Amino acid sequence: MTQKHPITPPPELVQQWASESLATQNLCNRAAQWGADQAARRPNPPSLKEQSLKHLDVMERDGYYLPEILEDLRRAVEMAPDE
Repeated sequence: MTQKHPITPPPELVQQWASESLATQNLCNRAAQWGADQAARRPNPPSLKEQSLKHLDVMERDGYYLPEILEDLRRAVEMAPDE
């Protein structure tokens, strides 16, 4: 009896990759990336909004800011829709 590993791609995904006629190396790379993305050890990076809110918390709490904080906040504000 074979136990399925938690990062084994589902058969439908393997079939999709095979139908895309990917080269062996590319297929292996995609499979490894997919498996790594499924693992809990690789969380998604925080969104710009999440980063900016965290920066605002630091600024509010500590009363100071760093250049990279301003950079992230400026990008977030520039991305916001005009009201």
